[in-house]
Amino acid sequence: MEGFKPENSFRGDVAKRYDDNLRGDEEETVAFLEELAAGKDCLEFAVGTGRIALLLSARGLRVDGIELSPDMINVLRAKPGGANLTVVNADMTLADMGRRYGLVYLVFNSIGNVITQDGQVECFENAARHLDEGGLFVLECRIPTAPKREGEGFVDVYNIGTTSVHLATCRYDPVSQVLDLSHIDLSNDGIQMVPLRLRLAHPPEFDLMARCAGLKLDRRYGGWRHEPFDARSWRHVSVYRKA
Repeated sequence: MEGFKPENSFRGDVAKRYDDNLRGDEEETVAFLEELAAGKDCLEFAVGTGRIALLLSARGLRVDGIELSPDMINVLRAKPGGANLTVVNADMTLADMGRRYGLVYLVFNSIGNVITQDGQVECFENAARHLDEGGLFVLECRIPTAPKREGEGFVDVYNIGTTSVHLATCRYDPVSQVLDLSHIDLSNDGIQMVPLRLRLAHPPEFDLMARCAGLKLDRRYGGWRHEPFDARSWRHVSVYRKA
């Protein structure tokens, strides 16, 4: 995507509107992570607006965060309890919090925002560096589906209303496994575009990245309610353990 820079994602109005359409599984996500943390300190990669970290912190756990977008951090800070979290504005593949945690987690497909394989490996390595021995790294990500036309552009239609429509224009490169897309909202009030670039990967590739980082797959589910992971799963919740 010409001119795209990951550090410019989730800025400005995108950050301000980010919580307008939450996915709805925040409570079950937090319950899953709280169980795994077992009272130990937590670190969230790509903490964003704190939609998970603040709920987890409210349950009595220490939750720190790393976030690349300063505007997302500003939204987090404005929420009740947001000023109490330790959050650094940095790249989650490189940032050093100077301490270790019992649980590190990266959810909501955010691993895809790291758009090279080397970068995704570095993300696993940084998670491992921040973990205590026996600590856990949790990754949630959608299972990639085959693009409709590899190498060509295509359009997905999401919401159609009487006064607005939401589209996503996409192009996938099977060599780099990078999907370029732009979310487009057309309404009577005007046009809004949100460009995004994602690197898609399947669970076995993530498992190999984990092994490179000194982590081992401990368990995998098809959702936050411990659903079995199988061929019908649209996402995976993978739990890796530091040996």
